[in-house]
Amino acid sequence: MGHEFEITDRVEVDATPEQVWDAIATGPGVTSWFMGRNEVDGGVGGTVKTAFGGYEPTSAITSWDPLERLVYGTEPGPDGRFVAYEFLIEGRSGGSTVLRTVTSGFLPGDDWEDEFEAMTAGGELFLRTLVEYLTRFAGQKAVPVTVFGPMIGDWDGAWLTLGRELGLAGRPETGDRVRLSADAVSTVDGEVYFANAQTVGIRTPDALLRFVRGFGGPMTAMHHLFGDVDSAEQDALWAGWLDRVFR
Repeated sequence: MGHEFEITDRVEVDATPEQVWDAIATGPGVTSWFMGRNEVDGGVGGTVKTAFGGYEPTSAITSWDPLERLVYGTEPGPDGRFVAYEFLIEGRSGGSTVLRTVTSGFLPGDDWEDEFEAMTAGGELFLRTLVEYLTRFAGQKAVPVTVFGPMIGDWDGAWLTLGRELGLAGRPETGDRVRLSADAVSTVDGEVYFANAQTVGIRTPDALLRFVRGFGGPMTAMHHLFGDVDSAEQDALWAGWLDRVFR
């Protein structure tokens, strides 16, 4: 059967249109808030390439108006599957910017609901991460950490476990102040900048840490680390942390 979808959002950020454009239209910018590693070959006819685990889509750029509008999307597959992204930028007096986003596409199959739910939850996290990046780290370039942890059978229990690891009595909620002590990091204070049924995002002084219910079952770390960071070392450290906490 399948499902055609369109998701729209609007946010106002304390950043200039130039900073927003850098975040959405350059490889290092996109890598600092989206998922995995990204490369952008700018201009109409160019591409946006994402590498996230074994998922490596290439999207064609169909609209490229610097500081105003960016549109790109994947080609429809044999089953009709595709996803497209549109960003509309509007500068405001005082240096802030209104960003409107549209995510649209088609999910094939009779079981599209689970994938759509995961896509919606993940999209909410990505947008809030973009806002945090522009508000707190604009212009800085993050090193991404993508680690797939143990498969989770009881997600309610897993979120409670994460909460305890963060010094909380329950599952993490937006606005919670947390303290993380882990093999991968020294003891650090942070704040939950976003949480929904499938994701938790935590801001620290030098990182945006994200824990996501991976599609298919694993607890997944999708972090952005700022500063002098060894990517391979951090991948290994967070893999060990996930295994210790959720095994």
